[in-house]
Amino acid sequence: MKLLSRRGLFVCLLLLFSSAALHAQPKSGYHVIKQLKLGGEGGWDYLTFDAKGNRLFISRGTHVMVVDADTGAVVGDIPDTQGVHGIALADEFGKGYTSNGRASNVTVFDLKTLKVLKQVPVGKNPDAIIYDPSSKRVFTMNGAGGDATAIDANTDAVAGTVPLGGKPEFATADERGHVFVNLEDKSVVVEFDSQKLAVLNRWPLAPCEEPSGMAIDRKHHRLFSGCSNKLMAVVDSDSGKVVTTVPIGAGVDANGFDPEAGLAFSSNGGDATLTVVHEDSPDKFTVVENAATQRGARTMALDPKTHRVFLVTAEFGPPPAPTPERPRPRPSIVPGSFTLLIVGR
Repeated sequence: MKLLSRRGLFVCLLLLFSSAALHAQPKSGYHVIKQLKLGGEGGWDYLTFDAKGNRLFISRGTHVMVVDADTGAVVGDIPDTQGVHGIALADEFGKGYTSNGRASNVTVFDLKTLKVLKQVPVGKNPDAIIYDPSSKRVFTMNGAGGDATAIDANTDAVAGTVPLGGKPEFATADERGHVFVNLEDKSVVVEFDSQKLAVLNRWPLAPCEEPSGMAIDRKHHRLFSGCSNKLMAVVDSDSGKVVTTVPIGAGVDANGFDPEAGLAFSSNGGDATLTVVHEDSPDKFTVVENAATQRGARTMALDPKTHRVFLVTAEFGPPPAPTPERPRPRPSIVPGSFTLLIVGR
């Protein structure tokens, strides 16, 4: 074996470090750029960004708060949404929909005036809710019913039900006739036909456990599922194969994907971080940032035009005393402390 000269060794090391620097991902630069105190009553779950109106629809337990996405000014409210979890927007019909878990119904409202138009009974305890432009239907993921309800966005009539075989969490659509939903209790992704309302596939997510949030890269056919064991599972939406997993923070409840930036996000309320993952290629993903947020900021919405991420949380006090109905009560929310966090570069 021929030994390298000192000069040759130096050149090899220089090339090695240059290659590593070339392929290393820089930090994303994401950080909290605004904290806007919203106040108001109620807990929270999902929030949805309205690109046309530059508004945020934020679920608050019994009502939906509508907020200007730049200033945090409250511009409206949708009342009587008992146990509301999520909000779906059907822009082409000028309507919005809320999933009301305790009432087991959906509130339909006018997107311009915010006036309530009607309430539609659906399955038991609807949680996540999405609009699929391919089928022109709104879908509720019914947590206690183990199924999904389809609502025709033109008539607001129930079009049918899809048995899912487990407890659904978040869902997304590829806008080509397929809906994908996480089953939290099975650690499975279910794919169903949004027109025929038939289950097409059930894909295990191992090593992901208890998936909650979900996002999609429609161009490259990739799903992103946030898992309770501090992983993000990246799944091929054609084959169901788990392409890879990347580490995230604790307490994830939502995910997002920015197609222009090629970034996937995980909002981690347990350790107060926003994990930012770069799509190096459809099969390779790299964590580039764990941006500091605030405890409890577990759900998120994304503005793909400005690349801002919106999160909500509050300050917490001690939990109330346990009762037989609530043996492990959650920490109390400090009154008036509900806050919008805007994360950007």
